[in-house]
Amino acid sequence: MSRKPAKPVLYFSFRSPYSWLALRQLEARFPEAPETVEYRPWWEPDERTRKALDGRGAPFPYIPMSKAKHLYILQDVKRLSEGMGYKVTWPIDIDPWWEVPHLGWLAARRSGQDRQLLAALMSARWERGADICDQDVLRAVAEEAGLDPLPIVSAVDDPDIRAEGLEALVRVYEDDAFGIPYFKIGRFRYWGLDRLDGFLQELSAAGLRTDDAAAVEDDGIPVAIADRIGAYDHDTAGGCG
Repeated sequence: MSRKPAKPVLYFSFRSPYSWLALRQLEARFPEAPETVEYRPWWEPDERTRKALDGRGAPFPYIPMSKAKHLYILQDVKRLSEGMGYKVTWPIDIDPWWEVPHLGWLAARRSGQDRQLLAALMSARWERGADICDQDVLRAVAEEAGLDPLPIVSAVDDPDIRAEGLEALVRVYEDDAFGIPYFKIGRFRYWGLDRLDGFLQELSAAGLRTDDAAAVEDDGIPVAIADRIGAYDHDTAGGCG
């Protein structure tokens, strides 16, 4: 008996401006993405989660960025967002607790409201500069999105959601997802906003896109097939942050 192919995957993070841009571009160019692609959260764990990850033999793959890289990202995101016609308001993170929005999103997913909360939180953080790691802010964002804020705000203290969050970060390790946004379809990986085209082409090649056909080069070889050679980057930057 043949096995059902796994869904394509997108690893995202509320911290990353490139995740925000990638999500907006992905859903604008492929509106079926929320139903077709599995969205998985990726965040820097707090001490409690980090110890649990170490206990599972799944250390979190993140190295704090230098000041120079941070300043570059400020310029790069401003340039990219303006080119796409988006307004960005850079948030100021002071001792952020990333479990708060990400576990809140997992709680919303349980009730089928993850899409609404994802859009609301990305907009609050990157278009209004809101501190979405503040539980009062999270409550207000959930209410603005028409959601019950209680399970979302209390998720960080819910043992079941905490356990689900741990499993989500173990999958990050198991999938070798070293940065975000990180796209996966079958055995092919695409890291960074500038790999979105390749991911969309691979979706077309797999028959998962309905808005356009797979691009074909002059020699008749589909671009998506040609891109498979070296598509899994091991040491080159893909625009993550």
